[in-house]
Amino acid sequence: MIFRHLFAISFVITALTGAATALDTKARAALVLDFNTGTVLLEKNADMAIPPASMSKLMTLNMVFEALEDGRLSLDETLPVSEHAMSYGGSTMFLTTRDRVRVEDLILGVIVLSGNDACAVLAEALAGSEREFARVMTERAKQIGMTNSTFANSNGWPDPNQKMSARDLVTLATRLIRTFPQYYQYFAHTEFAFDNRAPDNRHNRNPLLKMGIGADGLKTGHTSEAGYGVVGSAVKGDRRIVIMVSGLDSEEDRAREAEKLMNWGFRQFVEKKILQAGQNVGSINLWLGRQGSVGLEVANEVSALLPVTTQNQLSGEIHLREPFQAPVEKGQTLGTMVLKVPDMPDIEVPLVASDSVERSGIFSRFKLSAVLLMSSLMDVVN
Repeated sequence: MIFRHLFAISFVITALTGAATALDTKARAALVLDFNTGTVLLEKNADMAIPPASMSKLMTLNMVFEALEDGRLSLDETLPVSEHAMSYGGSTMFLTTRDRVRVEDLILGVIVLSGNDACAVLAEALAGSEREFARVMTERAKQIGMTNSTFANSNGWPDPNQKMSARDLVTLATRLIRTFPQYYQYFAHTEFAFDNRAPDNRHNRNPLLKMGIGADGLKTGHTSEAGYGVVGSAVKGDRRIVIMVSGLDSEEDRAREAEKLMNWGFRQFVEKKILQAGQNVGSINLWLGRQGSVGLEVANEVSALLPVTTQNQLSGEIHLREPFQAPVEKGQTLGTMVLKVPDMPDIEVPLVASDSVERSGIFSRFKLSAVLLMSSLMDVVN
């Protein structure tokens, strides 16, 4: 291991950073996520499996959107309504067994009207029965990283086996936004009359949509056990925030907490470009190369979410093993830069070679080996 050692170079990047003002929430469970960077800004009981109520309808919609994408369903296809689907109470589209309903209308019925019957119709179309659909949903949830979710039905009807965590719900919301932009626009609909069967039940219950804060989704939920909750998302400029709150005592508390967390996420943090793609940050010594060193650069542009309320500086460390043995290819990863922001997760940035460096010729290697041998002999003699 001659001439190979681990070291760190500390340096300062000029930026206004610091810890955001601490925020408390009366929600039983909560999570605030910056969509672009994936940074969790706030979490409270985020991995606790709790009754999701109608927020679990987001998983049913994920399954429907996947089916639309692979051709198992189409928006204009009409589906029958079973006795089981019609039997659901609570929030419904007031469907009967005489109906055949377009898939697109069922989607809007789930999102805007929170239709328990609509969810069951879609579940039976995709899996034959709602019970089987719940089993498939549970498996699919695990595949997409939702580790604390189990389903007993398609709509969030109270059941001891119907559980989701705040983190899972935000993971799911993020997937719906990123993977299905062609369908995500349905979440912004503020009302849907269907065929005027229930004029008083045509309005979207998501309070964020009416606040003028850039909200465009997603879904509320409420049962006596779960309390009041919402998974919401909003956009301001180039930033998007996704929030989840649950376990609140009233619709008013839900609206206030959701708005508070959304505004806090936008106002207490700013996204900054820290490093440009190809920016040189130093060099590394090379062993047995045609040249003694090669430049280190950032492969891709690096942006970071920074708190705005203090003046602490963003710091960074470069971690690499030096000298590195040639040959080296341009773009080869040689080390890592770790960016540190107070009270925020560290950001790891791969560092790559700015140029290719060939291995030195046989004479140069022989000469270097002779020098090292003589050095070792002198150490023994001394």
